[in-house]
Amino acid sequence: MNVNYQKIIELVLNTKDLILNTEKANQVTVKGLADYVTQVDFSVQSYLVSALADAYPEIQFLGEEGHKEHLDWTRPVWILDPVDGTTNLIHDYQNSCVALGLWDGTQLVFGCVYNPFHNELYRAVRGEGAYLNDRKISVSDRPTLSRSLILVGTSPYEKDRADEVFDKIKRVYVASEDVRRSGSAALDFCTVACGRVDGFFEYNLKPWDYAAGSVILEEAGGRFTTPTGKTVFPGENSDVVGTNGLIQQELMDKLNETK
Repeated sequence: MNVNYQKIIELVLNTKDLILNTEKANQVTVKGLADYVTQVDFSVQSYLVSALADAYPEIQFLGEEGHKEHLDWTRPVWILDPVDGTTNLIHDYQNSCVALGLWDGTQLVFGCVYNPFHNELYRAVRGEGAYLNDRKISVSDRPTLSRSLILVGTSPYEKDRADEVFDKIKRVYVASEDVRRSGSAALDFCTVACGRVDGFFEYNLKPWDYAAGSVILEEAGGRFTTPTGKTVFPGENSDVVGTNGLIQQELMDKLNETK
């Protein structure tokens, strides 16, 4: 598969004005419990669907806002979240991003996560390392959970699971230095990748939430699995744990503790 990744990155960077369009950010539709979509989401996805199809018509497409038809996972697939952190966008929290990953038929091989609010572009090609803008990045070297700062997800679309999820967050909070919540899983993976925090976990993430960020994390030297240590397949929702690698087992053990 011959893909010009620099060209793809330029397409993602071209979405800046679309994402920063406050008028469209205020045009909100409710999809479900705590689940929203704005005209920004639709504008970004429409632009990238068209641009990617023009450049690589043979590559299939999976996007959050539609385009969920049956896919042949033995062939390449673009996986896009046009705005990861839509609730953040609605509130002008300025922690939202475009997240684009590429599956080559056997594995995720490319990830690009762009936060235009802070002009931060994270990118990785399998086997070539991970970068923040033009700087190569790597995960932290903190060796234990007790010395780690952990990002958490609250599974806001499944508030009926709040007791279960927050019990796990409490276990990790007590065992670690502290926890944080950003509202964008894609950016959470990147924050671990560049060593600002040491781990992240969330339950029932969609493929477009983790596809791009997981490549960046692994190329930065981190680990990405389910809470039981299994490989994550991007054709389905998954519970996920991503860390600097050194605390992966300890964090998984804490999440899997029984009362």
